[in-house]
Amino acid sequence: MPTVIIAAVDSTGYRIMSLLHVVAAVAAFGPLFLYPGLRKAGETKTIAKTHMQMTFPALVLLWVFGMGLAGMSDGAFEMSETWLTLAMAVWAVMVAVSWFLIKPAITDTSESANAKLSAGIGITHLGLVIGLVLMIWKPGH
Repeated sequence: MPTVIIAAVDSTGYRIMSLLHVVAAVAAFGPLFLYPGLRKAGETKTIAKTHMQMTFPALVLLWVFGMGLAGMSDGAFEMSETWLTLAMAVWAVMVAVSWFLIKPAITDTSESANAKLSAGIGITHLGLVIGLVLMIWKPGH
């Protein structure tokens, strides 16, 4: 990697943006581990509030900070790179699952809603693992 690219990726601004990206990921995915237990305890209002005020906005910020990192990389990463394209696709799937599967299942008390919530959480966590693999190993870079 050329020195210029290393300097751009190693700047204070880039590190701050990277930290915000990681914090957004923790805020977006961490609460999902608590949803099943909260649902069993009948805390659907708590889950709904957490999902719409923390989890979903953090998922949106995850994209914002990720795009910021790509933009700050001074040509180190091209938007057409496989790992970045796949990461954006995985993110889009997670947003859709969060909005169309998890969100409606939170306040629904039916048995099928339990299955939808579990499936949504599982898909989202699988997306997290795939995203982490893409971010760490950057296939195609």
